[in-house]
Amino acid sequence: MRLFTAVLPPPAALAELGAQVDRLTALPGAGRLRWTRPEGRHLTLAFLGEVDEDLLPELTERLGRAARRHPAHGLRLSGGGRFGDRVLWTGVEGDRTALTRLAASVAAGARRAGVPVEERPYKPHLTLARAGRTARVDLRPYAAALAGFTGRDWRAGELTLVRSRLPGSGVPGEQPRYETLRAWPLGG
Repeated sequence: MRLFTAVLPPPAALAELGAQVDRLTALPGAGRLRWTRPEGRHLTLAFLGEVDEDLLPELTERLGRAARRHPAHGLRLSGGGRFGDRVLWTGVEGDRTALTRLAASVAAGARRAGVPVEERPYKPHLTLARAGRTARVDLRPYAAALAGFTGRDWRAGELTLVRSRLPGSGVPGEQPRYETLRAWPLGG
């Protein structure tokens, strides 16, 4: 199964972000981007990739331990940026240190459970849109339009293990479906 761990912003924060995204979809070229659906918006902590079901019991035990060791913390969605002209995102403000520590703990726990996780610096963000492989869209105007966005404060209080089911129909623009497999409260 294809898995990742995440923090899910609350509905009010996502609705606020959604209003901002609605404005972005009116910009030139927006129709050539694959916009994430509101129910699929999350802050990825660690991408686990394809995980053998036999590893799931040990993985969930270690993720539960990681969640208990880290307190709930305050965050807010804010600003925007891009990874080249492939991915448009909104950033995260608040207790980024706590979020980064949680991400490191989750990745370490997954590795101890036998799930290989790439070691790289954690960059907290929430993906809003992706350019297709052949679509050329200059994402700079979109990132600039997000520069003044500051969302409401909220508490990150839960670690979530999510299964990602990739689209299989071949329909252009179809998006993965996400299913929460397990969630743990932060701080125990």
